[in-house]
Amino acid sequence: MKIVTTPMCEKILEFAGIINYKVNKNPDNEEGDIAIILSESDTKMDSLKIKLNTFTQIKNSIVQVSKLKKIPNNKLNINYSIPDDNFNSDIEELSLKNNDLFLNESDLSSKLISDIFSNYSLALDWLDNDKKRDFRKKNLNIRVKVYSLFLRDIVEDMGFTIVELEDNDSKSDYTIFPDYMNFNNKDGSNILISIPTHNNAPKDPIKRAELRYSILNNLKIK
Repeated sequence: MKIVTTPMCEKILEFAGIINYKVNKNPDNEEGDIAIILSESDTKMDSLKIKLNTFTQIKNSIVQVSKLKKIPNNKLNINYSIPDDNFNSDIEELSLKNNDLFLNESDLSSKLISDIFSNYSLALDWLDNDKKRDFRKKNLNIRVKVYSLFLRDIVEDMGFTIVELEDNDSKSDYTIFPDYMNFNNKDGSNILISIPTHNNAPKDPIKRAELRYSILNNLKIK
């Protein structure tokens, strides 16, 4: 099976133990059977779309990508997106041409998953349910407006109260946006928080998420 992925997803294949693959920003420029791509991307070839915004999404993506090692070429005919959270309970609702291949237990043991995250202290904290509950409780009273869907995933995971962009009557404490957007806070009503993307963020998805979470971890109730 010929696997193609993008630079943003390559580390997930490494974590999943997949060795033979090609890397190209435009997977369709390569000869391949399946592309591992971000959920907002599209390819002409069959694809497995993954989300890498939150630590849970990253963990789930590693588990699911690892299952590609079991797929025989003659059964490869999928276009599949991994759910955000609790994928094992939701996966049966998805329309998969090869759903049996994804309903089996993961090839990755819980110990191996733990080993992958062992060098990422902030990620481990947010994957600990008790610690995450405390973090989210602290953030609940912080009101934010957020631009871009990938940042919304993170903000929701961290438990901040989101003020919708079209809501002009409610006040927010912070405006969170990706660094490729320009903002002018003319009235100074809230604090602007720019989040690194693309070349300003690590290629390693766990390090990238840790950088973004660490910035938002510093937000305080005003």
